[in-house]
Order: sequence, then C-alpha cells, then structure tokens
Amino acid sequence: MNTMNSEEVTRGLIKVWADFSSRLDKVPILEKLARGKFRLEDYKLLLMNHRQQVVEGGRWIARAASSIDDRYFDMRSKFMQHCVTEHRDFRMLEDNYVSIGGKREDIQNGEKNIGTEALNAFMFHRASQPNPLELLGSMFIIEGLGQNKAGEWGRAIRDQLKLEDKQVSFFLYHAEHDDGHMEEFDEALNSGILGIENMGRDIIKTAKITARLYQLQLEEIGNV
Repeated sequence: MNTMNSEEVTRGLIKVWADFSSRLDKVPILEKLARGKFRLEDYKLLLMNHRQQVVEGGRWIARAASSIDDRYFDMRSKFMQHCVTEHRDFRMLEDNYVSIGGKREDIQNGEKNIGTEALNAFMFHRASQPNPLELLGSMFIIEGLGQNKAGEWGRAIRDQLKLEDKQVSFFLYHAEHDDGHMEEFDEALNSGILGIENMGRDIIKTAKITARLYQLQLEEIGNV
C-alpha cells in the first residue's frame, strides 16, 4: 500500500511552497511591487482580477464538502466550516477597490483572466470528484499565501501608494487570520486520511497544480 506519513507529506508540501514562492518573485506585477514601482492602476487591476478568483473560493469548498461521504464526516465538517469563513472575503476586495476610486459595479462585473479560468476549472473539477480530500493541497497553497505573502504585499502597497490600512484590508486581514487555517490543515493531515492509498502523494500533486495555476493567474492579469 502506497502511503505517506504526515511528516513526509509536510516536507513535500514545504518543497512545493519554496519553489512556488521563488517563482512568484518573478511575476511582473509582483516584481514591480518589489522594485517600488507599483502604481494605483496596478492595484486596481490586481483587485479586479483577484476578486474574480476569491468569489469562487467559497463555492468550490462547498462543492468539495458536498462530495465527501459519511466515512469522512469530520473532514466534511471542516470543509463546511472553512467555507463559512471564506465566502464573504470577496466583499473586502470590492470595498478596497471602491476606496481607491473604482466603481463597485465594474469590479463586480469583471471577467476572469485566462489564468483564473484555468484555476477555477481545476478547483471545481477536483471538488466534484468523490471524497476530494486531496484538495487539502490546494488549501495549503492558498492559505499559505495569506499567512506568508498577504501581509508583505498589503504593507508594500499601502506604503508605496500612501494608503490607509482599511484600503488594503483584504491583504492585512488574511495576514492576521490565516494562521488558524494552517493549524486546521495540520489537524487534517493527522486525522487518519493519510491511510488512504496515494493520498499523501495526491495532496502534494494537487498543491503543485494549484501553485502553478495560481502563478498563471497573476501572470495573466488583465488578459481576459
């Protein structure tokens, strides 16, 4: 039986994260932020594009929960709880957009860029499979961004554009609140699901795919 323990899976995920993090630094809009050349129009574009991904987050988590059967009841409950905490986040992005001069109807009616389309399609495809517990790999990447990158980005945007905290609230909020999600992730890994054949490998592979598609959506900002 091909199984991995939680330490092996965690090491694999940390490797995926390290590679993802280094590749993010080369994404044009984030490189521009790092060089101190970020402009208000860049922030508007980032918010516009990001909102179209975040609005779908609660939906795919809810779909995943509905695909988990009674054998993994506790995991289904965790997915549902996670959905409740995430499903309003897109409104913070809308509020930030309006606070810097954008129109709410514009961001609400924005299109997904081609990278977001690919990420969204993958998430819903996986979430629709029976017992899609490997989506823990996706959560590791997405929540890792909140824990490890959101605060850095939010503070840099705030300082370069001379904004107030409330105008970058989406990023600052996730920097402060996503630690709890990562603790839940660790609990999930140690819940016994790694006894399922290939589950550890599948979690790591799903994290790799999610990381690549997330990078793609940032690379394709504005390309609808």
